[in-house]
Formats: sequence, structure tokens, C-alpha cells
Amino acid sequence: MKAVLETDDLPPLDVLLPLERAGERLEPRPDEAELLALFTDRLPVDPPRGVHVRVNMVSSVDGAATGVDQRSGTINDRADFRVFRTLRALADVVLVGAQTARVERYTALDVPDGLAEARRAFGRAPEVELAIVSASGDLPPGLLDEERPPIVVTTSASPRLDALREQIGPERVIVTESDAGVVDLRVALAALGARGLSHVLAEGGPTLLGQLLESDLVDELCVTTSPLLVGGPAPRIVHSTDWFNPARHLRPLHLLHGDGVLLGRWQVVRLGA
Repeated sequence: MKAVLETDDLPPLDVLLPLERAGERLEPRPDEAELLALFTDRLPVDPPRGVHVRVNMVSSVDGAATGVDQRSGTINDRADFRVFRTLRALADVVLVGAQTARVERYTALDVPDGLAEARRAFGRAPEVELAIVSASGDLPPGLLDEERPPIVVTTSASPRLDALREQIGPERVIVTESDAGVVDLRVALAALGARGLSHVLAEGGPTLLGQLLESDLVDELCVTTSPLLVGGPAPRIVHSTDWFNPARHLRPLHLLHGDGVLLGRWQVVRLGA
């Protein structure tokens, strides 16, 4: 769906929050100027911590992050697509876990023409980078063979470290040290920021989001709630081994509605703030 929808096929979005804008209707347009204005409000030009991490996830009403095929594409729709493409247009880099990249069949990221113009106006590079987190470094060969391969975030213990550097170039590999064989996401984000990729859009999956939240690295959470009940053993949008202690608090920034879908943007209150 995300590859074929045109602007004329997309629904209007109605503003529910903030209250002072409730009732406004955001019609679809190639440059999505009104949506861009919403999502750049309170977005720092130069993030104070070096990077700004925004997460975008989708959930059914009963809390499932995927459908029966284990893909989020099964539970999203046209309204979600409008926000999805707008958020990508504002990102320097999209960060995903390796399993999500495999299941959702990620490839090099493209930006629609209308949003590409807006992207340039915000000072972004023409292309959105893709960064994949994989402690093992084991990724689908086809993905690494792209003309513009992803940045791979891995560990010094990865058995594929040398092969990755040879295949996609050492400049496309971010290596973190970890005794537990787990990627140090704080180090990884700092490395992305050092490359000028300061606006990070994380698209999951639930384990990556759980790790980012556990490390207090998330600034914003965008959640699409689809009007579906899917049942089954589906994951939630956040997976972690332990309860968050303390629980993370959120502040609503805006809420949109379209085609029965609710699209929320939340500020994550950082620990100690």
C-alpha cells in the first residue's frame, strides 16, 4: 500500500487536539504543508542532546502491533500513510531493528516529489538514510546489495563485522562495544548524530522501542490506532523484559482523526526532566 498510494487516494485528517485547533480539516496535498507544520512544531532544529529521536508505531484497538502475518502493514491504512510519509520526509535517518527490516521488507527509502521539495526547505539531505540495528550483523543479502546500502549498527563481537565492512564499506558500519552482545543504542545514536543525522525516526519493532525507552533515549512517540481488533498473540508496540521503573510519562502534542483512525503525537518526558 505504501508504495502505490497517490495523494488523491488519501483521506482528510481532522484535528482533535490541541483544543484550540479542534475542527480544522487537513486536506491531502503533495507537499503536506499543514501536516509538516504540525510535526515541526516543537521539533528542535539543533537537538540539545545531539539527536532527536521520534518513534512512529501503529497499533490495533486491542493493542496489537502487527496483524496475523506479523507485519504492521496489515493493520495500517491510508490515514496512517499520510503521517508515515510526512515523518519520513522530516527525518535524516530511519532506524529499525533487523527483524523488522526482514519482516517488513525494507529497502532503500524514497521520498515523494512533493515532500522532497519540502524536505529541502527544512535543510534535509535529498535522501533519507536507513540504519538497521543488528547485534549479529546478519542481514538479508539483497538489502546489503542495494545501490545505496543501509547503515548497519552492530557490535564488536559480530561474527560478520569484517564481511560487513568489506561489503558496504567501513563508513556504513557503526560498531558499539558491549559485554552482553547487545548494541549500545546511546553510542549508536551519538554516532549517527556525528554523521549529521540528528533527526532520527525509529520505526520499530517493539523490542527496539523497548530498548530505546529503557535507556531514556526517546523524545517523541507517534502512535496510530487502527479501528481493528485482531486478537491472537500479537506483540504490543513496546516489548521489554522488565517493567519500566519508573513508568514513562507522556504529554499529548496533537491528535488527528481520519477514516476511523486516530493518530497521536506524544512528547516523552525524559527521566529527571
